Amino acid sequence: MTDTVVDISGYAYEDGELNNSHNYLVPSLLSILASLSLHPGDRRVFELGCGNGAVAAVLAEQGYQTTGVDVSTQGLEQARRRYPHLSLQPGSAYDHLAETHGRFPIVVSLEVVEHLYAPRVFAKTLYDLVEPSGTAIISTPYHGYWKNLALALTGRMDAHFTALWDHGHIKFWSMKTLKSLLEEAGFQDISFARVGRIPALAKSLIAVAKRP
Repeated sequence: MTDTVVDISGYAYEDGELNNSHNYLVPSLLSILASLSLHPGDRRVFELGCGNGAVAAVLAEQGYQTTGVDVSTQGLEQARRRYPHLSLQPGSAYDHLAETHGRFPIVVSLEVVEHLYAPRVFAKTLYDLVEPSGTAIISTPYHGYWKNLALALTGRMDAHFTALWDHGHIKFWSMKTLKSLLEEAGFQDISFARVGRIPALAKSLIAVAKRP
């Protein structure tokens, strides 16, 4: 890891189950994966930020061969207890993951980039993990004019910005800024979906990006 990294290995997980955000993220992820033209040998997925392993387990049930890393020691302990058959290991977006794990047709990173102090390092690591012509799928809490206005009018800005949550959200992404980050890293053909509520008030933003 670099000197810019803050240790968040204590990021807490109480169990190995899906959480509330997965109610809208996982169905959308599976729909995106189903839309990709994959050969039988291309069903290898790397999950950057696998947390407690719950999403990786869903992908495995759908026939994907999933490898994942996370910095949370507690999350990995829950994953190993609940899903001992999965290949989930310590690692972060600040590590040279492609050198250790190789490249994958699909790389997934759900609700991770908003927690990172060095998102450009994340984007480079993501790009390096994706095979040429492969796909990266990234989600992050959505921010846009109408949602931000609604948060302000309802007095929920403090809760949304998580200022008192250790290792909480420190970067707040829009379609424009996330697209710029991914393009800077080298991704192309970037598309977006807003999920969880109506689009203007969506809970999360999902980006699908191609490595040329």
